[in-house]
Amino acid sequence: MRDYSRHFLLDAESASQYAKDVLDIFKEDENLCVEEIGDGNINYVFKIVSEDTGKSVVIKQADAFLRSSGRPLDLHRNKIEAEILKIEASLAEGLVPRVYYYDENMYALSMEDISECKNLRKELLKGKKFSHLSEGISTFLADTLLPTTDLVMDRAKKKDQVKLFTNPELCDISEDLVFTEPYWDYKGRNIITEGNEDFVRKYLYEDKELHAEVAKLRNNFMNNAQALIHGDLHSGSIFANDERMVVIDPEFAFYGPMGYDIGNVIGNLVFSWGNSAYTRPKDEDFQGYVKNTIKEIVDKFIVKFDEKYDRIVEFPLYKVEAFKRSYIENVISDSVGYAGTEIIRRVVGDSKVAEVSEVKDLSIKLPMEQKLIEIGIAFIKNRKNLKTGELISGLLKK
Repeated sequence: MRDYSRHFLLDAESASQYAKDVLDIFKEDENLCVEEIGDGNINYVFKIVSEDTGKSVVIKQADAFLRSSGRPLDLHRNKIEAEILKIEASLAEGLVPRVYYYDENMYALSMEDISECKNLRKELLKGKKFSHLSEGISTFLADTLLPTTDLVMDRAKKKDQVKLFTNPELCDISEDLVFTEPYWDYKGRNIITEGNEDFVRKYLYEDKELHAEVAKLRNNFMNNAQALIHGDLHSGSIFANDERMVVIDPEFAFYGPMGYDIGNVIGNLVFSWGNSAYTRPKDEDFQGYVKNTIKEIVDKFIVKFDEKYDRIVEFPLYKVEAFKRSYIENVISDSVGYAGTEIIRRVVGDSKVAEVSEVKDLSIKLPMEQKLIEIGIAFIKNRKNLKTGELISGLLKK
């Protein structure tokens, strides 16, 4: 058996042997097929399938360096992902991949293969509709967020978890790419579509009222250790088929405002609506589906969160109805604001989404981007008044 006591990067061959040596899944004489399936910049991901039994596993290993630039990265992030997956599995069983093993030395996470499900972003780009999406996402959000707050947890245990899930490197990425550079391009990394420079300057770089609201959201993101959040809950981190939905890749997880997760879901569904509305304007059925899904996610989350709150919150002061109402309203307000920051940063920042980047016709792309930015600004500035799914989805108009 090879020595796995010190970190080294796996490749297809060594990942196969690692699976046999370390995991209690495969036998030494089994024929294994290995495929590297990761398309990210900071991890290596291998899918390993036994040709003899059909059993499979996914191994996700952290790299010590960013592939694109060679920037050093903290390998601890993979432990964060393993731990949060275990917590989320205990709170929302079946909605995250099962963790089989986490290797402290190799920084390798071995987990359930969910390849029967497909990348939600890619499926929505094809016009695919999932009738269970709002039900699954709203359940995942309510079941994983509320139980990890001070409303429910023992205070000492909660503080220990805040320390465990301190994730400074990946939080720093969000603090820059989401809450700073789209409004103040101090690193010169923004990517503005030619023809939209004046629009971006006027509505993003020069709007001091907007800057003040974004600053509030940024400060809340950095200082409100409200709940254990996924931290990067876009539609590429959600996989689905006709029967099931699964949330993956919580490596950005930390204790932050729960509205950031909810807002990321809303914002990325807005991209699905925007792409369809501008590239397939006659497909009103799909656009209506996306708008209704956003509405249902928000409204179902509010109902489920409210009901769960009554069941599991025990501290007398927190059970006062006026406090609960205020708490939920603030969560929804945060969610709308963070949906706005997610939309804007994906349009003008250097981390794009396919719904925008794959549109090449400038006569379509320029007005689509402007409309997305307008929606993002409206979400940020009017977030305290957009209290229902109907009001939020109602802003999605060409």
